[in-house]
Amino acid sequence: MEYLDIVDENGQPTGEVVERGKAHAEGIMHRTSHVWLVRNRGEHLEILLQKRCDTKDTHPGCYDISSAGHIPAGVDFIPSAIRELKEELGVDAEGKNLVFCGDRIISSDNIFHGKEVHDRQYSRVFAMWCELDEDQFELQKEEVSEVIWMDIDELIKAVSENSIPHCIYVEEVQMVKNSVL
Repeated sequence: MEYLDIVDENGQPTGEVVERGKAHAEGIMHRTSHVWLVRNRGEHLEILLQKRCDTKDTHPGCYDISSAGHIPAGVDFIPSAIRELKEELGVDAEGKNLVFCGDRIISSDNIFHGKEVHDRQYSRVFAMWCELDEDQFELQKEEVSEVIWMDIDELIKAVSENSIPHCIYVEEVQMVKNSVL
């Protein structure tokens, strides 16, 4: 069982914890950390996307944030972000490598695999500079089927037009772009 801190509208733990499945079933606010890997290629800013495995419980087969995850109860944003980078992509990082881009509240209601999911996240968004090519990442196969670098403006357009399968919020990509340029 994975337990998460219940948080208020400011992302502050209330002192209560909830099992992850219950949080999603009942729409209970919890925290996540998001890390977008970025690099410059000539005149272009590129951003790394992970493609979620087809077996994921939510948004299977969709392009997503470079690395993201729920924050276990008692853990803070940065340690969780660093752990997720290592687990999902094999990337070693330190807190000083993360560029704070902002906080967001995400509220979504969907049905996946026949189950209602009411996701209420307080997310802290980071960027991190990274020069690895796609084949240099060590992917966690249970989570990530592939990674691709994409021009950030092309990604904004693709997400806005829904021309790729994704679970990305264009506002978050814009936050990252504004924070690193």
